[in-house]
Amino acid sequence: MIELGALLLVAVAVLGLVFAAGVILKVIFWVVFLPIRLVFWLIGSLLLLPLLLVKLLGGIIFLLALPVLAIVFGIVTVAVAVSVLIPLIPLILLIAVIWAVARPQPITGGV
Repeated sequence: MIELGALLLVAVAVLGLVFAAGVILKVIFWVVFLPIRLVFWLIGSLLLLPLLLVKLLGGIIFLLALPVLAIVFGIVTVAVAVSVLIPLIPLILLIAVIWAVARPQPITGGV
């Protein structure tokens, strides 16, 4: 049983060494490739800046057009609702007549 505990302890120590070696290797790669990453970041940001400005301009135009679009959306919604309800007018009138005929009459007391 002691041998199993010692084997487990050795396995944990080896695993710790492997993880430490991985961390050291990661730091070395990070430091070695840092100048390349900085150059790509600089070039990429310079190339991306005009696109971000176009996106900003588009956002400003959208914010200015938003109230107009909201009004148009409201008008279109009302138009669609009316165009759906107009063909239903005869059915609504028929239901109203049936309800008026079939509803119970109120009982009036002559006291």
